[in-house]
Amino acid sequence: MKKTRLGLGVIIVILMVVAAGFGGLVNFATDYLWFKELGYTSVFFKQLITQLEIGIPSFLIIMVLTYFYLRVLKRGYYKRVDTVDAPAVSEKTLNRISLGLGAAFGVLVTITTVTGLWFQILKYFNSSSFGVKDPIFGLDVSFYIFRLEFITQLNQIAIGIVLAFAALTLIYYFILLSMRRPKIFDQQANAQTNYSEYGEDGQSYRNNNNFGNAFNGLFGEAFGKFGQSFNGGQGFGGGGQSPFGNSSKNSSSKLNNENLKELLHIASNQLTVLGVIFFLMVGANFFLRQYDLLYSHTGVLYGAGFTDINVTLWVYRAMIVLSILAAIFFALGIKRKKYKMVFTVPIIMIILGAIGTGAAIGVQNLVVSPDEINKESQYLQNNITFTQYAYDLQGVTIKNFPATNSLTKQDIANNMGTIQNIRINDYEPAKKFYNQTQSIRPYYSFDGVDVDRYMINGEYTQTFLSAREIDETKIRQEWLNKHLKYTHGYGITLSRVDKVTASGQPDMLIDSIPPVSDVEEIDITRPEIYFGELTGNYILVKTNEEEFDYPSRGEEEDNVYTTYQGDAGIKLSFLNRALFAIKEQSLKLLVSTNITNESRIIINRNIMERAQKIMPFLQYDADPYIVTVDGKLYWIIDAYTTSSYYPYSEPYDLMRSNMNYIRNSVKVVVDAYNGDTSYYLVNDEDPIAATYAKIYPKLFKNFEEMPESLKAHIRYPNAMFNIQANVYKRYHMNDVKVFYQGEDLWDISNEIFGTEEVQMTPNYYVMKLPGESDVEFINSIPYTPSGKRNMTGLLVARNDGPHYGQLVLYQMPKDSFVDGPMQIESQIDQSPEISKEFSLWNSSGSTYIRGNLFIIPIENSLVYVEPVYLEASNTGSLPEVKRVIVAYGGRIAYEPTLGAALDSLFGAGTGTPAAPGEEPQEQPGGAHTSDELIRLANEAFENATRAQQNGDWSSYGQYLNQLKDYLNQLMPQETNDLDQQIPTDEQ
Repeated sequence: MKKTRLGLGVIIVILMVVAAGFGGLVNFATDYLWFKELGYTSVFFKQLITQLEIGIPSFLIIMVLTYFYLRVLKRGYYKRVDTVDAPAVSEKTLNRISLGLGAAFGVLVTITTVTGLWFQILKYFNSSSFGVKDPIFGLDVSFYIFRLEFITQLNQIAIGIVLAFAALTLIYYFILLSMRRPKIFDQQANAQTNYSEYGEDGQSYRNNNNFGNAFNGLFGEAFGKFGQSFNGGQGFGGGGQSPFGNSSKNSSSKLNNENLKELLHIASNQLTVLGVIFFLMVGANFFLRQYDLLYSHTGVLYGAGFTDINVTLWVYRAMIVLSILAAIFFALGIKRKKYKMVFTVPIIMIILGAIGTGAAIGVQNLVVSPDEINKESQYLQNNITFTQYAYDLQGVTIKNFPATNSLTKQDIANNMGTIQNIRINDYEPAKKFYNQTQSIRPYYSFDGVDVDRYMINGEYTQTFLSAREIDETKIRQEWLNKHLKYTHGYGITLSRVDKVTASGQPDMLIDSIPPVSDVEEIDITRPEIYFGELTGNYILVKTNEEEFDYPSRGEEEDNVYTTYQGDAGIKLSFLNRALFAIKEQSLKLLVSTNITNESRIIINRNIMERAQKIMPFLQYDADPYIVTVDGKLYWIIDAYTTSSYYPYSEPYDLMRSNMNYIRNSVKVVVDAYNGDTSYYLVNDEDPIAATYAKIYPKLFKNFEEMPESLKAHIRYPNAMFNIQANVYKRYHMNDVKVFYQGEDLWDISNEIFGTEEVQMTPNYYVMKLPGESDVEFINSIPYTPSGKRNMTGLLVARNDGPHYGQLVLYQMPKDSFVDGPMQIESQIDQSPEISKEFSLWNSSGSTYIRGNLFIIPIENSLVYVEPVYLEASNTGSLPEVKRVIVAYGGRIAYEPTLGAALDSLFGAGTGTPAAPGEEPQEQPGGAHTSDELIRLANEAFENATRAQQNGDWSSYGQYLNQLKDYLNQLMPQETNDLDQQIPTDEQ
């Protein structure tokens, strides 16, 4: 019964191994077919070929060396130890065992090394120079990015190999002891009863055979059973004897000192080798730890500081020397049996480590801290310089921005390209609107809203786009529906960001199914979306079953059907059908009569998973966006190269991530119909991207190869811009003393979004930047001084043409007050008219929602714009744009449209055309009548008084400046009135 169960268990294990191997083979074959379809077989085989190129030689070398090492052990054992005459097994069998152990050890080491380090090895040998050397060791940064991680991991693996080698040595000695018993005990006849195993009282007692009996009890059974497989079930040495003595009750054993000494001598040799290797590895560890100082985070800076360089580094270097000495003294001490020599150097290392730790603490507290700014000055400069470069902030262009309140109506007219692209729609309200009005059927869904720019009837215009995809959870789950029928989404929606309908909803430019376009420049001829963000199922195309294309405009059951005409997919030969039936665990793939020889299976349709599977060593933006060019639809995904090994660069998020280098060097373009996936290098100055291009030369394309129509739609990603903006809050300070003291520390501004105060995120705009002649696509984010609310700077990223990726900081004057976003929000809250209407809306079965606050630089002034939405409380209601708030120069306009708000501030006809025959009066600076200015001045005075009573001196100064501005505007008007009333001499 036991044998039957054991045999059954072995069979089950074998079948499981075979099944796992077969499953792996199926996955390998189907992945190969998919990469072949894309034309990336070189990418697919890169890992396998690299692992074979490294693994096969490594395995052979390790196996041969291990085999000869074991033979040396065996030879030394035979030579030095007197063994039983009759070996338990033949010499040939023992050599086979040695070879098997060598092969097993070689496989273990090779798999551990190659699977974990293959890509690190490729980076090591294909590394590209940064052209920047670290200031401490003088090594190119490429050493830290491409080599240090590999060397560190190799060192860790080497330690594991040493431990595994020690275990292998013990196992082999165990085998030798089992197969050829050493004559550690000399057998003696024992005929006298008083030396028998039992005493006269019948109780057992320990006699001269106690040493052998003890080993016999512990190991005899194990050795015996191990040897039975080689010795006909008799164990090693025959007669059930232990290698440590005879268990017969009629004999006793005497310790053979010479054999025991030889065994200990052999063991000491192995111990010496392991000890020497151990101390050398300790030295290697301290050698690598000196580079870790460039990533230390103690005191006021990130990276090596005064104490690290002048104390800790020298302790590490001393430890390296002592480790080498420890290895030498360990070998000599074991050989000469002088054990004090063995432990002397390690004790010195322990003492030195303790002294070094104490010295570092003492120097930091007694030498550095009292004079920190001078002691850490050069290291702070290293921190600033290297952090700026790591986040691509070294080239920020700084421009002074006057932030005057001198706009005229003519200035507004000269910047209508900016005005007409001010966004009064928000992403979430637009998404709700699209899903409720443009889904057409319940199974269609708009997963997100993307912002881009297009030529709309001859004008450069900012737009919202969204892809109409099939939500696979909302179709019937029969196999035919999921994989043959509902195969693709259909079309996009497109609307301007600056216009809404009379009901406050986005004004659509492209809508409906099939797409209806009101834009001359955009004609979508291939609206089907086979690859997208919601596409998870595999699909079968070119089958006998027609695909659902889109619902017709007639009755609901009247639908339009189609057959896929593209090139995507893997042809389903019988073998391929069998492979994918196993992979997808679906027998229907094998037996369905709808599948023909022309049928294809399309897998990995989710664009994010698709890009990740092709190139898993890039970081991908979570917000891909869809574009339409040349009648087709494409997805663009921003991909990043990152590292945690840039010296002296402070990590972006030290608590959750150690990433301290980033570049947006790759744009991934996916054809929504054919699935073609292209990787374009847009930053040829990024050494990491250049290294990846060397590793995968057939994957990455030069930016020049991207079609011009697609180049017009690449954008600087908000995710990276947000990281840079957060790092720049501190690292805009180049002066070491200012940096150390935090005198000019910034915060990213807050705003009221919805009804809550939140930190602002970058927003995209189409605008004409100050000093430029044409409008362009940019994203920007404002700064305030740390702990304050006035604005100190506006960081802008340019997106178009040759200016792509350029960062510009518009720095506000330090000697005057510029309203920050939250101060504008406070002014809005304090407006009696606005506050009254907000309260009314909230109490009438609806909710008001405040949109993003947009900061628009026009000429030398700033204009603030915020849309206000109203949403009914009932389910299914849509947010509607009901008001637009425009703030400028301390004044606020609150109107139903942006044009009306601009008219209110700058005069009739500014934002909306003047009535026929009307000649609007020019009002410089957006000045109001005398009565209006008197009212505004009175409000500013009351606000200043209230701020003074509340102790809000920042707002107090702001309102006084407003009061001064209003009074200055009143002066000329009052003077003119008096001139008209007082008669002159001529009169």
